[in-house]
Amino acid sequence: MTQKSPSLFDWNIVGPAIGDSFTKLNPRLMIKNPVMFVTMVGAALTTVGIFTGAASERGFILQLAIWLWFTVLFANFAEAVAEGRGKAQANALRKARKDTMARRLKNGREEKVPANELQKGDTVVCEANDVIPADGDVIEGIASVDEAAITGESAPVIRESGGDRSAVTGGTRVLSDRIVIRVTMDKGHGFLDRMISLVEGATRQKTPNEIALTILLAALTLIFLLVCITLKPFGIYSAAVFSVPALIALLVCLIPTTIGGLLSAIGIAGMDRVLQRNVLAMSGRAVEAAGDVDVLLLDKTGTITLGNRMATAFLPAPNVKPERLADAAQLASLADETPEGRSIVVLAKEKFQLRAREVAQPNAKFVPFTAQTRMSGVDFPARDGQPARAIRKGAAEAIRLYVDQLGGQFPQAMTQGVDEISRSGGTPLVVAEGREVLGVVHLKDVVKGGIKERFAHLRKMGIRTVMITGDNPLTAAAIAAEAGVDDFMAQATPEQKLQRIREEQAAGHLVAMTGDGTNDAPALAQADVGVAMNTGTQAAREAGNMVDLDSNPTKLIDIVEIGKQMLITRGSLTTFSIANDVAKYFAIIPAMLMATFPAIAPLNIMSLHSPMSAILSAVIFNALIIIALIPLALRGVKYTPIGALATLQRNLLVYGLGGVIIPFIGIKVIDVIITALNLV
Repeated sequence: MTQKSPSLFDWNIVGPAIGDSFTKLNPRLMIKNPVMFVTMVGAALTTVGIFTGAASERGFILQLAIWLWFTVLFANFAEAVAEGRGKAQANALRKARKDTMARRLKNGREEKVPANELQKGDTVVCEANDVIPADGDVIEGIASVDEAAITGESAPVIRESGGDRSAVTGGTRVLSDRIVIRVTMDKGHGFLDRMISLVEGATRQKTPNEIALTILLAALTLIFLLVCITLKPFGIYSAAVFSVPALIALLVCLIPTTIGGLLSAIGIAGMDRVLQRNVLAMSGRAVEAAGDVDVLLLDKTGTITLGNRMATAFLPAPNVKPERLADAAQLASLADETPEGRSIVVLAKEKFQLRAREVAQPNAKFVPFTAQTRMSGVDFPARDGQPARAIRKGAAEAIRLYVDQLGGQFPQAMTQGVDEISRSGGTPLVVAEGREVLGVVHLKDVVKGGIKERFAHLRKMGIRTVMITGDNPLTAAAIAAEAGVDDFMAQATPEQKLQRIREEQAAGHLVAMTGDGTNDAPALAQADVGVAMNTGTQAAREAGNMVDLDSNPTKLIDIVEIGKQMLITRGSLTTFSIANDVAKYFAIIPAMLMATFPAIAPLNIMSLHSPMSAILSAVIFNALIIIALIPLALRGVKYTPIGALATLQRNLLVYGLGGVIIPFIGIKVIDVIITALNLV
């Protein structure tokens, strides 16, 4: 399920963001963004200049101060709006947190305690309509759980002890049955707590690329600052008298304020877009790394396949009607609550309209499956003139031995059928009635619908897919071919998965891994991007740096696209910002100096009215362009798989050329307006 992002113009976001814009003026916060910190210092000095400057220039300096403060506030507003989207979702998540009472088991007795008193290792009981009080693992029972508060998905999920579907989340609700849960998290460190903290941006850290770009922008700012300080002593401005506020305004116009003001918003928006896809990213670094991933390792069971073997066909023995085989297989499966057993009942109903019948004692005696017999079935006593019946279904060798002991024979055709199913990657389940073999039920891991097309899309993006499974090579090869992956690892142990990731990383690849089981945890932790399924174990969710709340492994395609989109957006706006600064330089400097140096008047190609109007126009444009680009920073530049060179060419053509042209147009229009209004 994809969550709908709050509108940029939603007052519930914009209103608080306006207030946060002023809160973020705290110097301890502003210093984290050197470009905007310099701008704020310049705005403060210009404000002082209102009272210390010449009386004739106070109106001009006042306007400069106002627009410089607006530049800082607009940059803070961009970041606050990006954070506000997360805060809005965090408020929705908080509704899932209630002051609930937990039914804690202690010394074999049940006692009611506030949920916030639970400690890691406590055992609690939950029944129908109970809110699960804390994160934990089901250690007893099976229940239907409503996780809509976390995933937004209304359909309930099954949680049961053992296996890879035992993890439950605090704040979700039990809909049926009874389960016993062992708490795995201390108060304040649960999954919901971390979600709220992360979507609010409270724990967001800058990514390595973001830090590097911040350092670059700070260096450019320092260079411009030194130039402005040293130009006057060297006589460049000796004949042209410009006030300190004017020079500050010039500095702000020529440093990369556009990207400096939007950089944080781009990073926050990237994490927000991932959350809109119902994926919780533990850090912006994970989202950024997803943009560079070129190898994807996927766990087969529950990831590529549905996770359970399903009956897909009835293959009758010679001289046996398919309806008879389906009828016997269904009768033998009525008491079988495994997914395989239920799928046989459903398949018989779909293919032959055989309705599930009520078969109970004393009419029948069900024979449960055991590891020793490797088969199950049902016995019917002789009744109303009908002879007794003994139906069995199980592994081929087990049924062969069973039939031989009764004096029957295992048909050669059935041996061939069993071998063909095995070679195709399926599991043969032989059905016999008495000493007669009726046929084979074909069980197979069902590949999730549409996954082959999505893997083909990944291939176009330059990502190689590798399926990891514990199956034998024959079965693994068949499923890999059906799913359309590029490579596979059969009979893989947790150690082998980990080793494969390390080998890929040593070869220079960035690796993403998806999984849901405890045995996937080491690999998820080692991968550059580890996406754990929310339906998986607590260990898997803790090891990954992303959690897919929908448990849809193909969601990684969206994650990669968002990561690439974030990188492209940052690159596009950086290109625009630098081109913007170059254009402003050639637009402003000639206008500023033409009165003192008439020879350069022809360079004032835009015919700006005066040096003061040129400076004020540039400062106003500088402030307005930041707020104009906020929607693009939050929405992101659209990603298309066209290759790095083509992307660079597009950036230079669209954002580079646009960054050069737009300032000339914008500054000229503003100059005409402020001149007409006699603001200078």
